[in-house]
Amino acid sequence: MASPSLYAILGDDDYIVREKALKIFEGLAPEFPDDLSREIIDGRADRVEDVERILVDAKSACQTLSLFGGGKLVWINEANFLNQSKTGAAQGSKDALESTKQWLGELGDSKLLLSACPVHRNHPFIKWLKQNSDYEDVAKQEKEEASFRRLVESAAHECGIRFSPGAVEFLSQKIGGHSRLGVEETRKLAAYLGPDPEPVTEQLVLELVPDFGESDFFEASEAFFSNNLEWALDAIDRHFFHAKDARPLLASMQNRNRLLIQLRVLADGGELDANQGMNKSTLEQLGRKHAHHFSESGEKSSLNLFSQHPFFLSRLLKALEKFDTRRLIDLQAALIETFEKLLSHPREEQVKLFRDLAVRTLSAK
Repeated sequence: MASPSLYAILGDDDYIVREKALKIFEGLAPEFPDDLSREIIDGRADRVEDVERILVDAKSACQTLSLFGGGKLVWINEANFLNQSKTGAAQGSKDALESTKQWLGELGDSKLLLSACPVHRNHPFIKWLKQNSDYEDVAKQEKEEASFRRLVESAAHECGIRFSPGAVEFLSQKIGGHSRLGVEETRKLAAYLGPDPEPVTEQLVLELVPDFGESDFFEASEAFFSNNLEWALDAIDRHFFHAKDARPLLASMQNRNRLLIQLRVLADGGELDANQGMNKSTLEQLGRKHAHHFSESGEKSSLNLFSQHPFFLSRLLKALEKFDTRRLIDLQAALIETFEKLLSHPREEQVKLFRDLAVRTLSAK
């Protein structure tokens, strides 16, 4: 039976998990008005000994009377040992968690909130939490892109700005869907726009928001497939001015070109109208029809058009009017040639190789 005194918030995005846990903590706080009756414990552990210390501290806090009597509100924040990491998978950590079950069922007037990220949902202690706590898995409640949009649009509303159609998805693509950064970048955009702001456009996001994390977004790649030589050359210079590596950019360009070839084939075959964009139902319908050509791994890959997000594909469709099938195949060969040259040329010549690629394959405007 779930304990009315034990709360568990788990998920894969640390920012979303913390925001949800914070709301619960603040909602419970009025029951514990004295500052000394509320305690937050850092749940991040690097070793088994850290896990043991965190759980001992939590037990001590819950079982120690408040200065003015009654129980305490305790929050183990950002616990990172309910997964298959070296620390989380260690038997010592599992034993320490097992030993907490008895006192967690006897919290009395105290309340304990546990927020954890990342997690392994088959972890034995998580299975126990599902049955014995007020449990919520935020990843199960909301898809990543939906939570990113909700958080960013909420931040935009608080700042008095709004995004033009497609700009939120473009922001997500540029920063790898990182929720916390999405909120901070939204606030930065609001500060830049000032009072009586215009809507945030894709162009403004491109100009003001830096690439981040594992996103495969690069301005140089965006510029290259716009078929705008001047923009492509400027973006390539900016890319290497910031001492970025050539290979991720080349990989991004190759991935995008592979997807464009697949889109071009569908368009030339009359199965897709490049002027209509790409929606989820169309992508799923085409995916079922051509599923036998691809592996069933389900992983996102540029080799499989149908593993991509419809919004991203809609953006790529705009490039089809500038690149026919022959040109895309020639471009793929030029990208392979550039990769081979990167292997044999020093790093300081990388920018020249990419500028030469742009000049050879793009039409000046």
